[in-house]
Amino acid sequence: MNRRQFLKLGVADAAVRTAIQAVQLAAAAGMRGATLKNDLRAVCENPADFIEHEHFGTLARELVELNEEGPSVPREPIAYRTWGADHIDDASHHQMREACSLPNAVGAALMPDAHVGYGLPIGGVLALENAVCPYAVGVDIACRMKLSVLDMPPSALDDSKLEPMFDKALNEGTVFGTGKSWQRRQEHSIMDADWTITRVTREGKDKAWSQLGTSGSGNHFVEFGTITLEQPDLGLEAGTYLALLSHSGSRGIGHQVCSVYSTIARNFLPRKYEDFGRLAWLDLDKEVGQEYWAAMNLMGEYAAANHAVIHRNVSKLCGAKVIAGVENHHNFAWKEIHGGREVIVHRKGATPAGKGVLGMIPGSMATPGFVVRGLGQPESLDSASHGAGRVMSRKKARDMFRFNAVRNDLRKKGIRVLSAGSDEVPGVYKDIHQVLDEQRDLVEVIARFDPRVVKMCDDGSRAED
Repeated sequence: MNRRQFLKLGVADAAVRTAIQAVQLAAAAGMRGATLKNDLRAVCENPADFIEHEHFGTLARELVELNEEGPSVPREPIAYRTWGADHIDDASHHQMREACSLPNAVGAALMPDAHVGYGLPIGGVLALENAVCPYAVGVDIACRMKLSVLDMPPSALDDSKLEPMFDKALNEGTVFGTGKSWQRRQEHSIMDADWTITRVTREGKDKAWSQLGTSGSGNHFVEFGTITLEQPDLGLEAGTYLALLSHSGSRGIGHQVCSVYSTIARNFLPRKYEDFGRLAWLDLDKEVGQEYWAAMNLMGEYAAANHAVIHRNVSKLCGAKVIAGVENHHNFAWKEIHGGREVIVHRKGATPAGKGVLGMIPGSMATPGFVVRGLGQPESLDSASHGAGRVMSRKKARDMFRFNAVRNDLRKKGIRVLSAGSDEVPGVYKDIHQVLDEQRDLVEVIARFDPRVVKMCDDGSRAED
């Protein structure tokens, strides 16, 4: 029998696959023709009577469950506001509408740097009621920015005699690439935290320790540059300072947490919701949801420690001290109050921008990044972009650009790129100035960071976020 015939006999669409298996079992036992069809019809009409049936028991139990849940009626997506709509493709909007169709979705927004991601688009903000979606948090849990203002004069970046020192600090202060780790462990109090809170964190602790203080692939970077304050802020006088900026996350252990709990979430999805796939969620009133929540928050602390070690190493290698700083996650979920109720706000490649909250929005290796202060826009769920946003795939970028030619051109403009891939050159990104202009109601700029010495992954390994 084909799918249409099963539906005609009364099999629920979500249970056709199980019905096929049941019919195969019954046929193998000798049931045929009208008898088989009549029995199948009877199971569909009164599934509770066949719970213990030798061949149709599994189908009957599934039909009972589906009846208790109610019919599978697609939910009309909740509305969401878009910033920078003229520069966001249809595929990103399609992903956003899918996310807004989740039965527990209560709020959403799309940032001006949006582009297609896994499950939720990069730049997507999604509020769920009492539930967390691992892929709406992201593969690289707690991917974040950290900027440290150093006590060195910015003129040091123009001194050719100091170039080897800055190069050494970036080359030896961290390690880049998917799966890469230190031969000798770095030290940080995060490794004294309770890593036994879940099986995946317990079993992954050694790997996490070996990768503490390392950087990822893709758009992850560590770079020196200058930061310019037009007026006093960050505890500093107005002026230009030398600064260190990094972008990385929770490395392999974060990826593992996402993978394990996303798989669990998909396995727990009722049949009528199985088409949501990567948008599968975990209820926070269930033990497995609490497990993921605990693991996610540990990954947040680990990612912060990861950056702290990188900045400690790099600043020590160039003999500098940190005098100010800004940092923030942009792949995470938070419990927040919006519209008078507590919701779980997922920011997948989006920067927290509550009123007065500081954050860092980078551009590219050739364009400035900006320290911003949130304005607390309710329609964005207190969010802003996390960067400029890509305009092409990594494959297209590798086909279109030659990294050495770009690096030589940037050197003439005063920017030295120690390592990177052609999939991260400036031409793959939107105009950061335009992106900032499209979210003037979300954040105010308080400082500008201009990159001068840049290091990224150049081994061709897969991007992590």
